[in-house]
Amino acid sequence: MRILKRVVGALALGTLALVAGSASASPAAPKAGVEYQLLSAPQPTESGKKIEITEFFAYYCPHCHSFEPALAAWVKKQGDNIVYKRVHVGRDESVAPQQKLFYTLDAMGLLSEQMHNKIFDEMHLAHNRLNRDEQVFDFIVKQGVDKQKFVDTYRSFGVAGRVRKASAMMAAYQIDSWPMLAVDGRFITSPSMADDEKKSATTEAQLHTEVLQVMDVLLAKAKAEKK
Repeated sequence: MRILKRVVGALALGTLALVAGSASASPAAPKAGVEYQLLSAPQPTESGKKIEITEFFAYYCPHCHSFEPALAAWVKKQGDNIVYKRVHVGRDESVAPQQKLFYTLDAMGLLSEQMHNKIFDEMHLAHNRLNRDEQVFDFIVKQGVDKQKFVDTYRSFGVAGRVRKASAMMAAYQIDSWPMLAVDGRFITSPSMADDEKKSATTEAQLHTEVLQVMDVLLAKAKAEKK
């Protein structure tokens, strides 16, 4: 959510080249505390010998929607080298239906990449906010999902537990903005964080490129340290 502030600020400064030239770090050679953070308490992962990548996101977040194509391409490029997971963060009751939509589809085994992108597009292109239960139910029926099975799962203790787990993970990973990416339960970074010292990005696409460069380095670092 800090991404837009970073872009607007960069455009307004008008001294981007000078700042970029004087920066001592870069996405290709990121520094802890600048382009990424090292968690003070490493978090457990469930990926075995593979590196676990966790994206903290929200359907209502326009920056998460914008980041999705570039991130999806990066994840695909990694192949079997990683285990990729998503955590839909919470905020308040107005966005709870979107969070429950995500975890309900996941519990039902229906959260395909196609469905994931349909939800993003429904919110940000069709401007259907999906912030009421009935809006969610109407949308899901249009996707060919059995309404009663969906509603039963949506209102289940299982989904409520997944929502609570998401809140606990946000606290454990110290997530205060999104999209945010965690690598192997130890490192976190984001588009705005990756540009924090350079301050050279003037578009979100440039921020996406920068953070994925940082991710390449963190992935290699995590692999080397896991051997």
